[in-house]
Amino acid sequence: MPTVAVICGSRSDLATLKGCFEVLDSYGVSWEASVISAHRQADALHAYVAEAEASGVRLFIGAAGLAAHLPGVLASLTAKPVIGIPLDGGSLGGADALYSVVQMPPGVPVATVAIGSAGAKNAGHLAARILALSDEALAARVAAFRDDQAGRAELRIDPRA
Repeated sequence: MPTVAVICGSRSDLATLKGCFEVLDSYGVSWEASVISAHRQADALHAYVAEAEASGVRLFIGAAGLAAHLPGVLASLTAKPVIGIPLDGGSLGGADALYSVVQMPPGVPVATVAIGSAGAKNAGHLAARILALSDEALAARVAAFRDDQAGRAELRIDPRA
């Protein structure tokens, strides 16, 4: 039973989501990915969300470009947390997707990350942090990652140099 369901609207989106999958794997978070178009397969998306919730999915990640309705539709179908990844592409380079995902009406929240592959990685990190609120072992892995990053960023300069 996966903990996170990652949904995108096109197979071509899966390459951008690779970083998300790697981050979830690094934390030991179970996930599954599906390709379901919010525009072309609305009934299938509704059924998938209901099945995913029944199987124990605790968080959804939706990735979409251009009009980017998928994350918002997910948020309309579930009370579980939804993270939206705006995908780059089209003549606006992903800005249209960003505006679509971030401008949700009150009561239908979508946590939105950066455009493209950097956003995909952060979606994985954010999912882990949300899930860590009720999982002490996962919280320890998140803390260890943060400590590791802090150690890499530290730079000491010899004042005598």
